[in-house]
Amino acid sequence: MSKVLVILGELSDRDIDWMVANGKRTQIKAGTTLITEGKPLEALYIVLDGTLSVFASSLGNKPIGTIISGEVLGEMSFVDGRLPSASVIAQEECLILSISRRLLTEKLEQDVLFSLRFYRAITKFLSSRLRGTVKRLGEDTNDLVYQQPQDELPISQAWDNPDLAQSRFKSLLQRLRGN
Repeated sequence: MSKVLVILGELSDRDIDWMVANGKRTQIKAGTTLITEGKPLEALYIVLDGTLSVFASSLGNKPIGTIISGEVLGEMSFVDGRLPSASVIAQEECLILSISRRLLTEKLEQDVLFSLRFYRAITKFLSSRLRGTVKRLGEDTNDLVYQQPQDELPISQAWDNPDLAQSRFKSLLQRLRGN
């Protein structure tokens, strides 16, 4: 869950309220393809609950990673405008918050402070993911699990107030689950 904490730690409560108000809460079934390699994305996704697998055709379409609660998906395509380089398929029922690319782009263009916080958060998130991938490439493993328990400590140092970020994620989950 720590990757989304990097983002929530950078955003304001108002920013998160906007995401909840403008995002779409979606329950997806096991076997559902959330992202298809090479096809345009219409949203940025936050995994609130569940497990998904990552597949890349360049690596033989075998599972190359696991996505768990707290991951953000589609951020690379959102930032660089390129098509996804991998497919993501739900391994179990998942709860996803999707934020429309169009709405998010409009918000970023209209709200300079939101834009600053959002891109700073995405930069920290991508940096964290890259560092974890490089570390795992040096290990004797075939699976590039995007989030592992040992990732927690270094990532927790990537933001100023981890307790606030954790509290925001719990609040986000409660609001979107209807608790």
